[in-house]
Amino acid sequence: MSQSPVKQLHIRPAKEQDRSLIDGVIAAAFNGNDEVALVRKLVADGDVVLELVAEANGHVTGHILFSRVWIEHADGRTPAVALAPLAVLPEMQRAGVGRALIAEAHEQLAKAGEGLSIVLGDPAYYGRFGYRLELASGFESNYPAHYLQARYLSENHRDLPHQGRLIYASAFGEN
Repeated sequence: MSQSPVKQLHIRPAKEQDRSLIDGVIAAAFNGNDEVALVRKLVADGDVVLELVAEANGHVTGHILFSRVWIEHADGRTPAVALAPLAVLPEMQRAGVGRALIAEAHEQLAKAGEGLSIVLGDPAYYGRFGYRLELASGFESNYPAHYLQARYLSENHRDLPHQGRLIYASAFGEN
């Protein structure tokens, strides 16, 4: 069932005191704790580039995290970001929370000078936010290519590598 867009949505940086609320949102959205453990490890390891929460009526209803990923290529190593995970409480899905989190995160990442974002997910969903399979086709990854997508965060992407091996944070396991 589709819900109407949330009117009183506030996007802000995640705080340490939000951690148990974030865990609850992620566990509910993914029906388990694997992604909770992933986020906890990314935070503990210092691999988080950006972490935001969405609040509606004073309650945390959504969460997004971008971690550092490296692109190893012939000329060296270039930093990028990896979106994982994006979580919205099931009762708030299809109400614009995920869209608002992604839009705000992309804006903040671009302002911070990040040039490339990688996501592993449903192309039909992430394609709505500018992620493209063809932009990631030159990157090697241990993850399925039919879910690997990329999005440039700035117009100055000509200097960014368009191919190479993706090296994820250790929380993701072996690269």
